[in-house]
Amino acid sequence: MDNELYGRLAFLYGSERAPALHKQLNKILARFQTGHSHLLAQDGVRVSERDAVLITYGDMAQAEGEAPLHTLAGFLQTHVSGLISAVHLLPFYPYSSDDGFSVIDYRAVDSRLGAWSDIGKIGRHFRLMFDAVINHISAQSDWFQGFLQGDGRYQNYFITIAPNTDLSLVFRPRALPLLTAVETTDGLKHIWTTFSDDQIDLNYANPDVLLAVIELLLFYVAKGAEFIRLDAIGFMWKELGTTCLHLPQTHQAIQLMRRVLDQVAPGVVLITETNVPHEDNISYFGNGHNEAQMVYNFPLPPLTLHAFHTGNAETLSRWAETLTLPSDEATFFNFLASHDGIGLTPARGILDDTAVTCMAERVTSLGGYVSYKNNPNGSQSAYELNINYLDALSDPDAPDEPIEMVARRFLASQAIMLALRGVPGIYFHSLFGSRGWPEGAAKTGRNRTINREKLRRAQLEQELADETSLRHCVFSGYANLLRQRTTHPAFHPNGEQEVLPIHESVFAVRRRALAGETAVLCLHNVSDQSHPLSINLPGTFINLLDGTSYAARNGRLQLTIDPYEVLWLLES
Repeated sequence: MDNELYGRLAFLYGSERAPALHKQLNKILARFQTGHSHLLAQDGVRVSERDAVLITYGDMAQAEGEAPLHTLAGFLQTHVSGLISAVHLLPFYPYSSDDGFSVIDYRAVDSRLGAWSDIGKIGRHFRLMFDAVINHISAQSDWFQGFLQGDGRYQNYFITIAPNTDLSLVFRPRALPLLTAVETTDGLKHIWTTFSDDQIDLNYANPDVLLAVIELLLFYVAKGAEFIRLDAIGFMWKELGTTCLHLPQTHQAIQLMRRVLDQVAPGVVLITETNVPHEDNISYFGNGHNEAQMVYNFPLPPLTLHAFHTGNAETLSRWAETLTLPSDEATFFNFLASHDGIGLTPARGILDDTAVTCMAERVTSLGGYVSYKNNPNGSQSAYELNINYLDALSDPDAPDEPIEMVARRFLASQAIMLALRGVPGIYFHSLFGSRGWPEGAAKTGRNRTINREKLRRAQLEQELADETSLRHCVFSGYANLLRQRTTHPAFHPNGEQEVLPIHESVFAVRRRALAGETAVLCLHNVSDQSHPLSINLPGTFINLLDGTSYAARNGRLQLTIDPYEVLWLLES
């Protein structure tokens, strides 16, 4: 008997039900191991400085007469092989809303995108990351339709609540009703819907749901997933009288998933997506050995944006000093942009309300949007900035600034993310220098669409080849950063990290390889001014990005860093 699996099942469902559930789970694992025993040869998490993840929808690059996933496979192989090691394919399943995050069929590929064979083509050249959208499922799914029609298998798959129930303590991520009224064969019922009336929350108090989801995770592993993103996982377990967020049962369920994967596919990485304050976020590391191997580093996007808006990196630096890891089995998933907006909740408590308001006002002046959530006291507060990250960094008073300056400032922000300890996640539109798509947001009526434009491959490649274009400037600079990052062991996701207070406008971090023999001093000017720097470090240094040499005098390295300049100085 696996005492850990048994113990977690007993915690969730009680000691009386645990023996039968443990027996069911063992049968699931035994079936999976038949035909997948080769996965046992993987010896734990396999990430290094060579790993960077591209975040993309399956139809981000399109061509006439081709399945979008087929087009994407060819485009990525041509342009990012050697720069990117893994591809996070945002939900590619049949869906009914939310650009894929309302899944109709967890096990199918949306026929409008292609087929499993197309995903296999991507997997032949890149490691794969899949979404497990398992907090909720589409109202059009067989599971929920079965519930509506009285199918006994699904009557306890969802959460029904009397409409007069006091739900005031429940954390609300969006300004939408928590309950949705639906007509069933048994009459009108009110269903728990955290995110929308088309996204029906699953009932994990029913062990059949958890076992079905574990089988789903194993199915994704069988299809080649080496990384599995647990979407909105903090909302997983509901208990009246609580916030229904980060409950102990949620952590136990994730730890159960981790234990299952450790037994049958120890090389697979679980990544938790919890857009919440930092302390809550990092709780999903567990003890460093038993829960998520990676957590999304959610404070990084708003804090980096704040640094560039103010020309001051002190708040970012103070926060970065706290980024410790619980073990060598865990690390951060660092990102600045994604298919969603820039979350503000993780920055609250680090930035004051005035700073958050100023960021929101600046984003609005740049043509972006602000999304709001409902608070328990009936008020609303901003929870997300919806804008392309490159646009968010822009100066509203200089709309016609040169392309070179736009690219330089943007790349300085991305270099900070790449320099930090962890695995970088790079959004498609960031890597390829896109601007925002307000026309799309106006068309759909959804703020997040502003950063979800789908592109024609031929036009994208034409712009990338044009040396005068913003896309070319951004991609060529980004490619240089990635080439250097992936070849120097100082950037290992678990290597040492020391944040240095060199200058208020300079984010400075010194990275050192696991073995300690190689160090790189990374300097990033977040301001539009040049600054002389005097750093207490002896020796000689080579800037990895352009080959320039520097030599310390009398034990001090003295140099001037230009506006938005990035210096990655290899120490020798």
